[in-house]
Amino acid sequence: MIAILEARRAGLLGRAHLAPNLLAGLVVGVVALPLAMAFAIASGARPEQGLYTAIVAGLCTTLFGGTRLQISGPTGAFVAVLAVITAQHGVAGLQVATLMAGLILLALGAARLGSVIKYIPDPVIVGFTSGIALIIFVGQWQYFFGLAPAAHDAAFHERLVALAGQLPQAHLATAALGLLTLATLVVGTRWLRRVPAPLVAMALATALQAGFAFEGVATIGSAFGGIPRELPRLQLPTVDFGTLTQLIGPAFTIALLGAIESLLSATVADGMAGTRHDSNQELVGQGIANVLAPLFGGFAATGAIARTATNVRNGATGPLAGLVHCGFLVLVIVTLAPLASHVPLAALAAILFYVAWNMAETHRFAHLVRTAPRPDVAVLLITFALTVLTDLVVAVNVGVVLASLLFMRRMAQAVRVETHSHPELAPTEALPPGTAVPADTAVYTIDGPFFFGAAEKLESALRRSQSRVRTVVIRMGRVPFMDTTGLNALDEIVDDFRRNGGRVVLCELRDNVRLKLERAGILAKVGADGTWDSLDEYLRARAAA
Repeated sequence: MIAILEARRAGLLGRAHLAPNLLAGLVVGVVALPLAMAFAIASGARPEQGLYTAIVAGLCTTLFGGTRLQISGPTGAFVAVLAVITAQHGVAGLQVATLMAGLILLALGAARLGSVIKYIPDPVIVGFTSGIALIIFVGQWQYFFGLAPAAHDAAFHERLVALAGQLPQAHLATAALGLLTLATLVVGTRWLRRVPAPLVAMALATALQAGFAFEGVATIGSAFGGIPRELPRLQLPTVDFGTLTQLIGPAFTIALLGAIESLLSATVADGMAGTRHDSNQELVGQGIANVLAPLFGGFAATGAIARTATNVRNGATGPLAGLVHCGFLVLVIVTLAPLASHVPLAALAAILFYVAWNMAETHRFAHLVRTAPRPDVAVLLITFALTVLTDLVVAVNVGVVLASLLFMRRMAQAVRVETHSHPELAPTEALPPGTAVPADTAVYTIDGPFFFGAAEKLESALRRSQSRVRTVVIRMGRVPFMDTTGLNALDEIVDDFRRNGGRVVLCELRDNVRLKLERAGILAKVGADGTWDSLDEYLRARAAA
């Protein structure tokens, strides 16, 4: 009950906050209703499972999450991954993968890795979210146009070709309802201020279908037999060990996406409401949500940016709004479930079209392509292509690895190894008055972290001067840290000079670097007179010897 307790301490449970939080909760509940069902169907689950997910996950993150304004539930970011899992392992496999992902999120939160997730680069995030948006868009053609479904195990391009080939045979009534819903969404989002446009669009299409009963239009009733008028019961999913091992990769993908999406959503809420979230506690809350949701008939959930923003815009100040949102969905299931039978699947597909357009962020994608450095553009396009053509597991892994390699390359390029030898130093490193570099001595200044990139540069510089100098002075005052590769490289340099009758002198060591050098045994090799607090000290002592 962390969020509730913090809200109480902040005085957000008083009477003055009651009305705005009740209103915000009701509005968010109305918005979540069509989205939860649409995301469930797109993920290969039943529509009521989307509602169960929104209720259980919304309750858990409201009570145990790291932000008091977060609204959780099924989101578009998961659709591409979940649909593949459902196609391969069924809903039971999807629920097991979700439970595993929840445990991973709990571990990430307990290990306090919430801040690390924020460092995934923009090109990777934009690349896979845009790819997911395209997959959602194409995946809904069958419902929007009334087409025969493409094979679930077919590749994206095969599904695209199969569905595009059927477009001339589109069901006119189905497509008309889809287009009407989409038009209502676009116009309503712009002009309706108090009433959620998705609900208006879905209600209009549902009323038309209920009133005219258009022949051949697929509805929730015809496709799923309606929504049961009952709340979920506790059920333990069953799966064999072989399937369990196959779900490890997808579970990690769900956990990674859930962490990214929920922390982005929490950041959006902070910016809108002036609050500050606890990223580690948020991961714990999302972990609890994803452990419990599949036990009550649901599946993967995370913080929903659009619903959270709607919550804040409508006056929410505390977790009461999230609780009201859950209560509203419970009330809908108990009292209004039979009405859902008339909801056309084309209307839900139109809502997902609109969600996909917002997810794609085409302006941001185009801006990165135009303005970002070429290596970043390459990461963006590769992540996008892999998301669409392979799967999200491959895309995220490759994208993060490529971005990490680019970062390390840039860090290596940023590290400078400046060479200063007799008779004069470089203009930027003039010697103090009264000192001079002896003819058999070379001075090197390392500017930046001493990792493999700097090690290679230093070794290259030393190879050019090793035959003509007997003493190498390495100034390390600008080295903030060293990695194992840097330590090994420096150790080899010291050994090489000792074997050839030379020596290495280290100057201006920071305390943390000195400690690492001591543990690696390098300080013992250079000797007591091999480390100095400054270059000036060493040269004066050398001149006096």
